[in-house]
This record gives sequence, structure tokens and C-alpha cells, in this order.
Amino acid sequence: MDDKRIAAAERKHLIPLDSINGYEVRPGFYGINGATALREGVNFTICSMEATSVELLLYYRGEKEPYAVLPFPKHYRIGGVYSMIVFGLDIFDFEYAYRVDGPYEPKKGLIFDRSKPLLDPYAKAVTGQSVWGEKPNQDHEYRARVVVNDFDWGDHVDPVRPIEDLIIYETHVRGFTRDASSGVTAGGTFEGLRQKIPYLKDLGVNAIELLPIFEFDEMESARVVDGVQLYNYWGYNTVSFFAPNTSYSSVVEHNHEGDELKLLISELKANGMEVILDVVFNHTAEGNENGPCFSFKGIDNNIYYMLTPDGHYYNFSGCGNAMNCNHPIMRKFIIDCLRYWVMEYRVDGFRFDLASILTRDQNGAPMPDPPILQGIACDPILGHVKLIAEAWDAAGLYQVGSFPAFRRCSTSCSATSSFLFSVIPSSTLFLLMAPPK
Repeated sequence: MDDKRIAAAERKHLIPLDSINGYEVRPGFYGINGATALREGVNFTICSMEATSVELLLYYRGEKEPYAVLPFPKHYRIGGVYSMIVFGLDIFDFEYAYRVDGPYEPKKGLIFDRSKPLLDPYAKAVTGQSVWGEKPNQDHEYRARVVVNDFDWGDHVDPVRPIEDLIIYETHVRGFTRDASSGVTAGGTFEGLRQKIPYLKDLGVNAIELLPIFEFDEMESARVVDGVQLYNYWGYNTVSFFAPNTSYSSVVEHNHEGDELKLLISELKANGMEVILDVVFNHTAEGNENGPCFSFKGIDNNIYYMLTPDGHYYNFSGCGNAMNCNHPIMRKFIIDCLRYWVMEYRVDGFRFDLASILTRDQNGAPMPDPPILQGIACDPILGHVKLIAEAWDAAGLYQVGSFPAFRRCSTSCSATSSFLFSVIPSSTLFLLMAPPK
């Protein structure tokens, strides 16, 4: 549903129908995932196939306890989708999370716990770990904010080159400029990288590949060795897939999270450089049975993750869990996420970390024609972006030279003939930044 249709619906239909704990509410737009600002309030939508009830938690910024708890009425649910419009909310005043209740049967993969506040999987901005090197609270309680997407992209034309013509500079946002020798005024941030665009242009590169920039937990396994503080530095420990890492912003962007990143991307494109994101859809920061539960585990653990018959986590990633990429709900989630980054951030392509996990079925077996890859290929937004596969995983599924690229498994989407999953062609040049000291 586009903005015009939402506005028309608001003018015609959006009047409160119920009151919950002092807030006027009505059933929301079930097809709009996450939290969306409307003229009269905010639409909240969340999906859980096995939940018996869901509560919306509203917090003042930085507060530990919610100032409002709004249970979703039973008639605000269609199938496994809960949706509610809360009137009178100012998006600048609150953060939100959910509590989800349901059966606790670990051997079936069901581990609902109503006591745990849970992060919205579709959150566009995350609070709880916004300063680099600061631990989240011990309960890993992350919250979300509603984001205003009003960045002006202007009228410049995106650079589009064949993948074989790319000279790709792969870099880490923080590591690239954190040292004073970089000569920037905002080291270790998107703004710092933006200030280095003339340097990158002088090198002759025409594409930038950013190591993971989704909100991640650098404090996972953080420790001091020989007097040196070590972090989970590279970003391969995703907390939220739709939200940029707030510690990479040089300024606080309340409800405008991502604007600094969008400015960086806009100026890279204006200087003839494409932008590729390194994405990690193979696992999350929730880890295995001993890891925290802050989002996916508490919403639909047996859908988002591949589980053994007795409810344990398959560990094809080597990081404790493996995402269930070919489950229909997870497939939609991944495609929604990729579309969001192309449409809202104008990125030109993606490099998929441990991409072989995307080829496994719900029991972990390799598939010759994985539905998630076909779904990406046939998507009108994603069918023409550049897609690079790291064609192996930590469980020994080595597919270099045999990764199931769409051209080899189907011809049903002729409009997306430019789609190609590729281990980087030999004619493509990568310039890799040295690891930070």
C-alpha cells in the first residue's frame, strides 16, 4: 500500500473503534509489516504463527519499564498477523517492543516467554547499543523507533555497469577512518567515509562494498587479550536486518536513522560509484540454546531457524544457529528486506555471506532449485541488482563453481535474465582494506 492509498484510507476510514488502557485504537493495515507513521497515529503489525497473544510495549526514550502496555484484541488478528493503529502517538516521544505469549515446548522448537520484551524483526531503527563498544544491558533488551523516510535523493541517475566491469573496494565503515591518519573529522562513521570519497575516486574504483552495516552486536565474545580490547568487529552478528548500525553515525538521528548513510550513498553515486552491501542472512546474534532471546526466537523460533527434530539449532553457520531461509515466511522476510535496502537506500547489489545456507531446505539438505533464490530472481526490484554469493558454509557445503544460479535452474522469469549469482568473475577487481590493528 503506497502513501497515497494510506492517506485516502485515513481520510475515509480511520476513526478509533476501541479503547485500550487509555489509548484509542482500531484494527490496522495487516499488509504493512513493522511500525508505520500515519497522519493520526502509528500502525503496528507483527506476525507470529504459533503465538496465543501479543502485547505492544511503549517506552519513553531510555526508560527501562514501558509507560504503556497495549494487548492486541483477538479481533485485531487475522491468521498469524496482529495489526493495530494507535491514535495520538508522536513518533518522537517513544520507543517500542513486543511481548509474545504462546506454548513452551522446546523439543518442538517453541520457546515463548511472555516476560521477554522482543525487538520487531521489521524495525527500521534500533536502540540499546548505539555507542560503539558499549554493552547492551544484560538482558539484551533492544527496542525500535519509527523512522521518517523523507530523504531527498534528487534527480541524479544511478551508475549501472556490468558486474565484470566493476573495480570494487571492500571496506569496513569503522576501520576505514577510525585512525587519525585518515584525516577526517568524524572517524569511524558513515560521515568519515563520505569525506574520503575524493580519495576513493582518485584510486579509480567504481564500486564500494561495505562490510555489514545492519545493526549488529560487536560486544558478543568481546574480551581483553594481552591488554588489547577485542570485539566482534566485522559486523557478522546481526541484531536487526532493516536497521543501519547506529554506532556508525556521527550524530544522533532520532527517527531519522539512516539519513547519514543515505547521504553517503547519494554522494558515492554522484561520483560514479555503485554501492554493494555485505549481508548476513545465514544466522543472527541470538546464537544457540545458550544465546540470548531478543527477537526471532521469541516470536517464531521454529520458523526463523533451522531446528533438529528434538528442537536444537542446526549450526551450519559456525555461529550457533542457521536461518531457515527457504521457509515461506523467512523467504518473504529476506525479500522484503532486500527490497527495502534497494528502494529506500538505493543500493546497487548485495554480497551474501555464507550463501550456501540459502540453498538448504528446512531440514538442512541442499536444494537444486532453492525457492529463495528463485524468488529474488523473479522479483521486479531485485531481479536486476548485482548479487554475489560466498558459495560455501561452515558445515562443508562447498559450492564454488556449482552454486545454484538462477540461469542454470529455470527459464520461467525471462524478464530477469540479467540475474546471476556469482562467485566474483575473474575480470572483476577487488581492493580489500587491511584488517584494523
